[in-house]
Amino acid sequence: MDGIKRKLKDSIQFRLSLWLSLAILAVALLAGVFAFISAFDEAHEFQDDMLRQVAALFDQQHMPVAQQGNAAKAEIGDEESRVIVQYLPSAQDDSAGKSGESALALPATLREGFQTLQIGHEHYRVLVRTLASQQRIAVAQETAVRDELARHSAVHTLMPFLILIPLLLLLVAHLVRTMFKPIARLSAEIDGRNEQELHPLAPEPLPAEIRPFIVAINRLLDRVAQAMDAQRRFVADAAHELRSPLTALSLQAERLADAEMPDTARQRLVTLRQGIERGRLLLDQLLALARAQSSPAAAGGTISVSQVYRRVLEDLMPLADAKQIDLGVEGETDLQVRATEVDLVTIIRNLVDNAIRYTPPGGRINLSMRGGADGVTLQVDDSGPGIPHEEHARVFDPFYRVLGNDAVGSGLGLSIVQTIASRIGAQVRLGPADAQTQAGLRVTLFLPGAAQRQLK
Repeated sequence: MDGIKRKLKDSIQFRLSLWLSLAILAVALLAGVFAFISAFDEAHEFQDDMLRQVAALFDQQHMPVAQQGNAAKAEIGDEESRVIVQYLPSAQDDSAGKSGESALALPATLREGFQTLQIGHEHYRVLVRTLASQQRIAVAQETAVRDELARHSAVHTLMPFLILIPLLLLLVAHLVRTMFKPIARLSAEIDGRNEQELHPLAPEPLPAEIRPFIVAINRLLDRVAQAMDAQRRFVADAAHELRSPLTALSLQAERLADAEMPDTARQRLVTLRQGIERGRLLLDQLLALARAQSSPAAAGGTISVSQVYRRVLEDLMPLADAKQIDLGVEGETDLQVRATEVDLVTIIRNLVDNAIRYTPPGGRINLSMRGGADGVTLQVDDSGPGIPHEEHARVFDPFYRVLGNDAVGSGLGLSIVQTIASRIGAQVRLGPADAQTQAGLRVTLFLPGAAQRQLK
């Protein structure tokens, strides 16, 4: 009951279907009652006409009627539906009020026309008529039989209602559901958008009553898009403005390193240069994130995954060698994927850069690929500390870093990966590199679309 009340309160479609169904049932009930009563009365009228016709038949054809004390039975259908015809005694007849075994005990004082009488334990509908011979006859029929026939006829008139009302209720439910389908499709479209898809909604297929809401939503989307553009421009402009001072500081630190200074000062200079390098890396990633958020989804052609891996390895191999990390690609087969080279290189470079920073010296990082009928899967496995399962969703937030890691980073790498992946329709999943020991980290990038294989 609580579920029905909640639906009645929250769902316009449910309320509309319910009230339309109740209205149809109420109208059908009134129409059914009226049709039943009308059919019942018409059946009685038909039966009265039948009694009139029987009386006219006896009068016009001069058919003999049983004498007093006996009754003529006109069989109509069966014994229960019989019509009884008999003479009425005159007022001076000594046999008035008497009857034989089969005759009805009818008084001689009955008036002309129709009347309903109780004779014994039964009720009869009686027509009294005076023949051309001035004799009076009574044509009678049991009211129980008449009522049964009338009810049977009236029930038959209700059969179309009993068949059509359920069909009408189903039709109403289907029409209401069909009318609300455009709203459901619009809801699914909005729910399927990512944070970058802020283009306006099309109001054309929707009812006129819903279009003002669509206009208001489009205005809101436009304001949100303007605010996000302003935010991205601010981040990009700030990063550009800060690059020059950091570059100047880096050059000054390099010149200072060539000068003679005490060991304590040189140690502090190393710390200063590391801070400058972290700042420079942060600005580069901020610019990359701003470009990833503002760039529209490009169609692009097909590119070689091996070519992307090779370019990333050329850029990041010095960092891996500095930590004595075994960095390489597994497999001998190359795959072609539908994406832009800039997007895919940015994703793989950030994943490999993160793996190098968090993998301890002497570890390993493996890049692999596999294709299927539904898409291409790219994997980056490392032997680092991994990421706890409960933090898998959080690490994609900008500037979020897992506690307990001393590696240099800004917390923007996976955020950039997730932003580009959402824009190109790819999926990013995290998991352990070794399922048995739950050690290391495996980042899986799934790009939908049939894989095109070729040898390296």
